[in-house]
Amino acid sequence: MNKIEYNELIAFHPGYYIKDYIDEQGITQEELSKRLMTTPKYVSDLVNGRINLTDEMALKLSIVFGTSTTLWLNLNQSYIEKKLEIEKKIQLDEECKFIKQIDYKFWVDLGVVKASRSTVEKVMELQRYFRVSSLKVLSQRDFLVQYRTSVSDTLEINVINANAWVQTAINIGYDMDVEPYSRKKLLESISKIRSMTVQDPKEFYPALKKILADCGVALVLLPNLKNSGVNGAVKWLGKDKVLLALNDRQKYADVFWFALFHELGHVLQQRIKVLLVSEKNRDELEVNELIKKLETEADEFSKNTLIPRDEYDEFINRYKGGFKADVINEFALKMNILPGIVVGRLQQDKYLEYNTKLNSLKIKYVIS
Repeated sequence: MNKIEYNELIAFHPGYYIKDYIDEQGITQEELSKRLMTTPKYVSDLVNGRINLTDEMALKLSIVFGTSTTLWLNLNQSYIEKKLEIEKKIQLDEECKFIKQIDYKFWVDLGVVKASRSTVEKVMELQRYFRVSSLKVLSQRDFLVQYRTSVSDTLEINVINANAWVQTAINIGYDMDVEPYSRKKLLESISKIRSMTVQDPKEFYPALKKILADCGVALVLLPNLKNSGVNGAVKWLGKDKVLLALNDRQKYADVFWFALFHELGHVLQQRIKVLLVSEKNRDELEVNELIKKLETEADEFSKNTLIPRDEYDEFINRYKGGFKADVINEFALKMNILPGIVVGRLQQDKYLEYNTKLNSLKIKYVIS
């Protein structure tokens, strides 16, 4: 095809003009091939826009047709530029449909992209922010969040938004200043962090960020992004800095602290080349035996840090089948932890239903 058209744009391949010349001069493609000392197939491919014009062929054409070499080189350059413009326009038009699956306002509210009514500008802003040549990258099941290709129920919109949420956390984490990572310092800080579970978020959150930053951990708490399903993520941003990202969706105290210590468990595993993502629907993620092991270890670390195993087992054996508010409050006071965290643990371990009246012991955080 020696002419490409898209909407009002047209790109003319040099072959388009070569055909005009030979028609005007009444010669065949075969004769032209002899004059150019090339094959009839080469001329046919050139005339029909199947191959690019070389500098050598531009020189030969200028001699045969009595023109300047510059003419053919300029025609070729003009074609290349216009073709790229058309390809970019086609891609932008495709991505304008694609962007309907993303809540652009999420990033406007974060202050990382410009507010705009132009769909094209929205596409370009998000490409810049996500550092991708095409937003289609976000739909890849093996980009950042690893989804199982065998799970057909996972919608493209979920893959897109999960990858977008994680990339946003990564970008914010890169911009945060933290001390070089110290596993020793982090381990020594765990008990202090646990003691914050009975404090108000306004009191503990700034202190928590500071403690983790001193250990080399960039704590990023992001709003929930619709259709993302991501609860948290851990990614090493070099050997001396690690991102710990949490989703603030429905952040009841028990959910927040379990998620935080789960991700801290991943940090302590120090798998520098592995991006670990906690997803609402774990069954949809691509997991191998290593990931399963790491997830189980992180779960156990979180549970046992919040409520030590021996004390928890003793509590279960003593009150199994009869968990009441006064019993839970008493145990929580003994453990120096919120009663709602005890309720959450009992629900995780299936000792309580998720719709229990004891949910009244849970408190909801607002962290800003």
